[in-house]
Amino acid sequence: MKLSIVTTLYRSAGFIDEFYRRASEAAAKITADYEIVMVDDGSPDNSLDVALGLLQRDPRVRVVELSRNFGHHKALMTGLQHAMGELVFLIDSDLEEQPELIGRFHSEMAQGDWDVVFGYQQKRAGGLIRNHGGRLGWYLIDLLYSAKIPRNHCTVRLMRREYVDALLLHRESSVVIGGLWVITGFRQTGLAITKDHREHSSYTPVGRLAAFVNGVTAFSTTPLVLMALMGTFISFASFVLGLAVIAAKLINGSAVGWASIMVSIWFIGGIIVSCLGIIGIYISKIFIETKNRPYVIVRRIHQNDGVSTLEKAAAAKTALM
Repeated sequence: MKLSIVTTLYRSAGFIDEFYRRASEAAAKITADYEIVMVDDGSPDNSLDVALGLLQRDPRVRVVELSRNFGHHKALMTGLQHAMGELVFLIDSDLEEQPELIGRFHSEMAQGDWDVVFGYQQKRAGGLIRNHGGRLGWYLIDLLYSAKIPRNHCTVRLMRREYVDALLLHRESSVVIGGLWVITGFRQTGLAITKDHREHSSYTPVGRLAAFVNGVTAFSTTPLVLMALMGTFISFASFVLGLAVIAAKLINGSAVGWASIMVSIWFIGGIIVSCLGIIGIYISKIFIETKNRPYVIVRRIHQNDGVSTLEKAAAAKTALM
């Protein structure tokens, strides 16, 4: 197999047919030996039925049906696990990223002997709130992540088989695929792309915040270092303030009032609770990782003539543990 196109399905029913058509046309310009792997991430609409309809018409389509919704990043990693191509083109199916980019990425990879060619946005699409929120998010990512994540990078990327195999060696349950892309290494380069914007995204503000917290705690110990520095600073400031209060009492006979004491207690108490919460998040991740639960659970693999195969029969090859 020369080329695998991997995508995920979640509320994607309205895009699948056009995605398949455009992706197939773009892939055919590179090689006739290609496949399209679609991972149904427990989509609540009829995305699975639409994908199975394509499978009946084209044996190059394979559909991996997950037992429930596991999240975008885990679904992407599952698709990579099932891809068999020497080159793997990873892309979202919502058409915000153009399937035709595969031609441009393939040319760049051949010219520069790259292992990975990925897309990034020079200018973020969307309204004022989304743009400024994105800038703030990337600023915090640059500040808090241990790995240097390319700013405004996108899902779309073309990867060699050696890189994909190395990427799949990562087994953590708290998957932050953007960080894994970076720490896997190899020769990577980015190309500026124009990404379309959909008004309604599957990533809600709460979901984006949760993804950010998950990413920071999965890839960085910076919050713990900041807590230690903050504790040291507060301790030193409290010591200096205590000396000042004692000096004021001895020299002027003045004393700190009740209100000032209460404000200080609330301030220190809030910091302590916040620090305990951050530590709790790290401990919860350790707890989850030690359980060693399956990465995802595949309900069925649909391929060729549409016959479904139970995941149990292919567990040794397809399940990410």
